[in-house]
Amino acid sequence: MIGVAVIGYGYWGPNLVRNIAEVPGARLLYVCDLMKERLAAVKARYPAVEITDDFEQVLRDPSVDAIAIATPVSTHFKLAMKAMMAGKHVFVEKPMASTVDEARRMVDEAARRRLILAVDHTFVHTGAVRKMREIVENGLGDLYYYDSVRVNLGLFQHDVSVIWDLAVHDLSIMDYVLPEKPVAVSATGMSHVVGEPENIAYLNLFFESKLIAHVHVNWLAPVKVRRTLIGGSSKMIVYDDLEPSEKIKIYDKGITLNGNPQRNGEKVYQMLVGYRTGDMYAPHLDMTEALSRELGQFVDCVERNQQPIVDGQAGLRVVRILEAATQSLAQRGRVVELEQTRRIA
Repeated sequence: MIGVAVIGYGYWGPNLVRNIAEVPGARLLYVCDLMKERLAAVKARYPAVEITDDFEQVLRDPSVDAIAIATPVSTHFKLAMKAMMAGKHVFVEKPMASTVDEARRMVDEAARRRLILAVDHTFVHTGAVRKMREIVENGLGDLYYYDSVRVNLGLFQHDVSVIWDLAVHDLSIMDYVLPEKPVAVSATGMSHVVGEPENIAYLNLFFESKLIAHVHVNWLAPVKVRRTLIGGSSKMIVYDDLEPSEKIKIYDKGITLNGNPQRNGEKVYQMLVGYRTGDMYAPHLDMTEALSRELGQFVDCVERNQQPIVDGQAGLRVVRILEAATQSLAQRGRVVELEQTRRIA
């Protein structure tokens, strides 16, 4: 049995606790939080679990093999590094750190100590996103675009912008689904609340190929939208996370190009563009709760000493884009180049 402690019992912590308590091969030993009323709620629901507001107590306990961190982003680096220095495997909420430097140091520390570092990119473990990757790899043809919208009214964050709060989901999905990584990013946005971070933003991501990606995130929308479109030369995908059943729809639609453009004197004969309209189908999806699958995989990776699907490198790639987008945002959309990183399978 892998002994696990959860640090933070605020917004996401209860979901981690509930799932870890049910994961085969895991034993929930501790819940740690600074607020005593939260700890009282844990004790009422999980009487066998030790509660504490002392993180050092958790680190000193040799029966704790792994620590799941669900605290504010600004605290991730310090807590994760302390945990790894104490020999504990780490599962950390997204984004994994506040800066690229912090994320890289976390990755290096895990590698040096041969510990598992997993990042909670929950959507990667959904049946819908895993199906999207399968379709992209086998049936979309040449990729043209990735276009996502993630908007709603609230929940305003005071410590991070809408990019770090909402776009992180789309960037993690993109990192998993697309076969190539972006090489540059441009971002524009605005804050409409004095003294608060940006509440609306638009990100454009550029690739070596003709693929282009666009992400729109907004805390001031009157409706909730969670929709992604992926266009290819053969087929196109619409992913609507708010659909109760048919979250993925695949369209056999596109264009066909006939003839070749030729120059005759000063006149250019344009290529004829035709439109192809075929069937739409919605594939069957695995509806297993993503967080349950994700934590089960983390526990299994700790047990077998194997790297998870979303490891520290994947978390670092997303933080790199977030940091570059923030730089671009401050400079009204200036294109910021990204360091190339290959996909770690």
